[in-house]
Amino acid sequence: MPEATDRPAAKAGSAPPATLNHALAGAGTERAALGDLRARARSAYEHLELPTWRRSGFWTTSLDQLDIDALEVRSHPAQSSAPAFLNDQRSAGVLVQRDGSVVYTQLDPALAERGVLLCSLEQAAREHSELFERYYMRRLTLDRHKLEAASAAFWSGGAFLYVPPGLQVPEPFQIVYEISTGATAQYAHTLAIGDRGSDLRLREYGLAEPIDGDALHAGQFELYLEDGARCRLAQLVDWGPGAVHDVSTSIVEVARDGWCHWLPALLGGSLVHHHDELVIAGPGGDMAFRGLFFTDAHEHLDVFAVDLHETGPSGGDVHWRGAASGESRASFEGLIQINPGAQQSHTYLQFHSMLLSAQARLDAIPSVLVSADDVSASHGGTVGELDEDLIFYMQTRGLTRPQAVRVIVDGFFEPLIVQLDDPHLERLIRDRIGAKLANAAAEIERYALAR
Repeated sequence: MPEATDRPAAKAGSAPPATLNHALAGAGTERAALGDLRARARSAYEHLELPTWRRSGFWTTSLDQLDIDALEVRSHPAQSSAPAFLNDQRSAGVLVQRDGSVVYTQLDPALAERGVLLCSLEQAAREHSELFERYYMRRLTLDRHKLEAASAAFWSGGAFLYVPPGLQVPEPFQIVYEISTGATAQYAHTLAIGDRGSDLRLREYGLAEPIDGDALHAGQFELYLEDGARCRLAQLVDWGPGAVHDVSTSIVEVARDGWCHWLPALLGGSLVHHHDELVIAGPGGDMAFRGLFFTDAHEHLDVFAVDLHETGPSGGDVHWRGAASGESRASFEGLIQINPGAQQSHTYLQFHSMLLSAQARLDAIPSVLVSADDVSASHGGTVGELDEDLIFYMQTRGLTRPQAVRVIVDGFFEPLIVQLDDPHLERLIRDRIGAKLANAAAEIERYALAR
């Protein structure tokens, strides 16, 4: 992989044209040697501009102010222990990448003996080439925009997980991406496979301490569940108050009679643009696609969530919730797409939002694209604010106003959090939501008084 200083400068000139969000819908990258794919991605990187997304003429996500050439891919030595927040729970395996280096890997020896693989993606490309080449970039593209091309061309470290047929693993696999300092670029890639009839839990984290200066996480994630495989997947992203820009694409494919429960929790980042796509690719496939986000201060969040049915019969249930405070901007675009021939597909998309500030803005754009006639697909949503009568009632029962607000907001997210069926992760998400509320307490109070 070339060093950051070897990457060509971004082209000067006018800003790129705005683009709409579109489902990948089966688009992928044909099989080729990793070196050839990297070369293709680098070529795309050289001629593409930093992306701008605009929808309906009123919402724009732009990275024009990000100086990508000033960011460096940093290397770190190995460490002897997992992050502290994982110490009080059991894990099937842990992999940690700090900036551009995998610094810690641990796998339960009993699982290794049964054929489970957990290693860096670089190691998988060398030592498990058959599996790597069969799945790598099967549903991901490498040339839609400059940061996607950069991720495909320059990723280092990365995470690879393989669970063999029929194996049930009750403890979660934990994959952690950390950004340690400003002026850093992290190009990350996770590839996970649940083989036929397997059952696993996977947790992926994107975390950073407060940093000075810009930083970038350009990530790609792909999970393939073969026939009858099941997975509970959760992704927690909290880049903290620093200027971290996160542009990532995640794809989950569910084969015949497979099932996935997927919950991204997006809880911090200066600018976050996520494309999350869950695909039912085999008859009998089913899924529960959950998600939550909370923006504050001047954060900008742009989520595009896709529920794609390529064949039927199939099931789906998409449920996201979001809150915005401060002067933050959050946009959720949800798409149900049912392809021709995906008869007897049944799915529902719902999105519920809560505004906690007069200056915050939160937009929801649900859509349904159906190309089959024996299906049921619909969507719905709500927009709410804090209920002053309810706050007053709780204050008469002895709670302070901040405590009452915390109870209401926690209750808003709780229907999704409890579905994680993971006390440690549930507590971690609740604590981070609580920290967001504490940071936004002054704005929330001003909003209440203005009303």
